[in-house]
Amino acid sequence: MPSAVMARVLNDALTAQLSDGRTVSAPLAWYPRLEHAASKERANWRLIGKGRGIHWPDLDEDISVEGLLAGRHSGESQASFKRWLEARAKRR
Repeated sequence: MPSAVMARVLNDALTAQLSDGRTVSAPLAWYPRLEHAASKERANWRLIGKGRGIHWPDLDEDISVEGLLAGRHSGESQASFKRWLEARAKRR
């Protein structure tokens, strides 16, 4: 399994560059926390597990390379996402 070497979040997509030279992209609509994040939060990421995943500490979001390659959407329930949005609104 290739690892991620770089990640970038644009207005409508998450793009990861992989160690085998491939680039994989997924729509942000698949990852609601990233979709609702500010640019600064989206830019604050780090590789985890020797590049097996990407972590956004400001969003408490983790996305695996395996999941990206398989085309998996976020597994977060709507109820959990709603609670996250509400907690986020209170902090602002």
